[in-house]
Amino acid sequence: MTKFAHQDPPHHLPVQVSTAQQASLGQLVCVSACTKLCMAMRWVKVPLVPGLVVAVLSLLAEHCWADGGGPNLAERVIWAVNAGGEAHTDMHGIHFKKDPLEGKLGKASDYGVRLPILRSSPEDQVLYQTERYNEDTFGYEVPIREEGDYILVMKYAEVYFAQSQQKVFDVRLNDHVVVKDLDIFERVGHSTAHDEIVPFSIRRGKLSVQGEVSTFNGKLTVEFVKGYYDNPKVCALYVMKGTLDDVPKLQPHPGLEKHEELEEEEEEETEVGEEGGKKSTSTAPKYKVQSGPRTPNPYAADNSSLMFPILVAFGVFIPTLFCLCRL
Repeated sequence: MTKFAHQDPPHHLPVQVSTAQQASLGQLVCVSACTKLCMAMRWVKVPLVPGLVVAVLSLLAEHCWADGGGPNLAERVIWAVNAGGEAHTDMHGIHFKKDPLEGKLGKASDYGVRLPILRSSPEDQVLYQTERYNEDTFGYEVPIREEGDYILVMKYAEVYFAQSQQKVFDVRLNDHVVVKDLDIFERVGHSTAHDEIVPFSIRRGKLSVQGEVSTFNGKLTVEFVKGYYDNPKVCALYVMKGTLDDVPKLQPHPGLEKHEELEEEEEEETEVGEEGGKKSTSTAPKYKVQSGPRTPNPYAADNSSLMFPILVAFGVFIPTLFCLCRL
C-alpha cells in the first residue's frame, strides 16, 4: 500500500484586480448567467415564460450596470468647454475642449489665474480661473441626438468684484430662464468655486426643464443674458447624461453649510408655527459669506440731530432779547 506524504493546502495570495478588469469580469458573469438562464428556459413550457425572461434580463442588466458594466462619468459627458481657456482634462476624466468662441464672440479673461480658487481641487482650478464674458447676451450651442435625462453643469467664480450687486445676470436654456439673477459673490463670496446645475430631459422631440416644455430641434442653446449689473460670463460648462446624483460635488464650504442650516431651521420653525395655528415671527438675519472685516458705521457718532433744536432755540432767543433791550 502506497503512502502519500501529507501536504498542506496551498495558501492563495490576494490578487489585486483593476477597475477595468472588475468591469470585464462583471460583464462575463452577467453574460454567463443570461446564457444559462436561456438554456434552462428551453425545458420550460409556460405561457408566462417570455415575460419572465424579459424581467430577469432587465434585472441582470441593472445589476451589471451597478457593478461597473455601464459607462463612467467621463463617457456620459457629451459636450464640455473650458470657456476663455485651453483644453483641459479634470480629475474625473472629463475632457474640456478649448473655447470654440475664441476670436468670434465675447472676450476671454485669465484674470483669475493669480488667485487660488476655494472649493476646487488644485489641478482643476483653471476651470474657474479663466472665463468668457460679453457686453451683451451670448451663448453656446450643444448638439444632442439621443433622448434621455441630461444635466447641464455651469462653473463660476467671482475673481474681480469684491461685493454683491456688481455682476448679476440670467441663464436661458432654449429660451427657458433656468437661473434668475445669478450673483456669484452673493452666493459664495470672492474667488470661490460655484456650480449651477440644471437637470432637463428630451423625449419625443420635446425639451422639459423646470416644469416647462418646448419643441426640441436637436440643438441645446445655453445663453448668458445681459442684466442691469455688468456683463454676463461663464468659466466652464458641460452637458452629461444622467441625474443629479451623478454630478461630482464641490468641496464643502463652511459658510454655505451654516447658511443652509439656518434656512432649514427657519423652515422647521415656520412649519411648527403653521401646525400650531400661529406663524413664526423670527427675524433672525440669514448668514452671508463675509469677504472681510465689517465696515464701521460712519454715522454711529453723529450727534447733529441733538444739536439742531438747541441751535434753533438760540436763534430765536437772541433776536427776542435784543428787541426787549431796545424797548
